Amino acid sequence: MYEFIQKFHSGWAYLVLLILVIAVANALIGFTSKKEFTAKDRKIALFALIFTHLQLVIGLITYFVSPLGLASFGQMSDKALRLTSLEHPLINVIAIVLITIGWSKHKKLTDSSAKFKTFAVFYGIGLLLILSRIPWSLWL
Repeated sequence: MYEFIQKFHSGWAYLVLLILVIAVANALIGFTSKKEFTAKDRKIALFALIFTHLQLVIGLITYFVSPLGLASFGQMSDKALRLTSLEHPLINVIAIVLITIGWSKHKKLTDSSAKFKTFAVFYGIGLLLILSRIPWSLWL
């Protein structure tokens, strides 16, 4: 069962990264071109939010059933175990919190440029944090 959950978590991550890149690129294009914020732009950002939250749930399940997660939490001297048991989950939770804040902040804004800027900043920082803590040696 662990192998299935871990592979699903890794496979879903490709989709999460793809939709996050699309959302950030869409926000940057919208901000720089001064276009009007439309329902399509909102849906792109919403899908990125949903995909990242689903990835968080899958990741938490993986964390608690994995031999590299909670079970190896105290072994901070081992670089690989520290990444999988502390850095990856903590930084990704922070990234998803930032993405969620970006979504919440955009709802209070009325100006299209401000909405695009909010998504570009919060989703962009979230994407960079996620990319910084992917365990590439286990993923590829």
